[in-house]
Amino acid sequence: MSISDNDVVSFHYTLKNESGELLESSQGQEPVTYLHGHGAMIPGVEKAITGKQAGDSFSISVPPEDAYGPRQEDAIQRISLKHLHGAKTWKPGMMAIVETNQGPRQVLVVKVGHSMADIDLNHPLAGMTLNFDVEITEVRAATEEELAHGHVHGPGGHHHG
Repeated sequence: MSISDNDVVSFHYTLKNESGELLESSQGQEPVTYLHGHGAMIPGVEKAITGKQAGDSFSISVPPEDAYGPRQEDAIQRISLKHLHGAKTWKPGMMAIVETNQGPRQVLVVKVGHSMADIDLNHPLAGMTLNFDVEITEVRAATEEELAHGHVHGPGGHHHG
């Protein structure tokens, strides 16, 4: 079964930057599971998975335009320290979670003052070419409920809580 829109795809991946440094890996964990064609995956990965089958392994290089976009140099914002979640004491270079109108967002702490912090709103992987090794473990048709909700239910998928 070739992967197309409305298929539920499970895969393992290893992500490295341009220097070959390991950034993330799903090995030893549950595979990533998503609903294909619904914008749940970065475009470059979704494009590469289209037409593949369970059992396929491949490597791809995804430019920033098809991943997390270019870095925005003006994306630095000053906010109150009370809005940063994830640590008690903040230092430049730490990752924090900030609640936004679109839900929680990961940000980089650039500068810390007495009551305010400067944060970088760029995605941590913005501006990077990402190198993925992908192994597709399972492909199945989505259920009517999954299609209605636009995401996967069950292991590895989105859970309603």
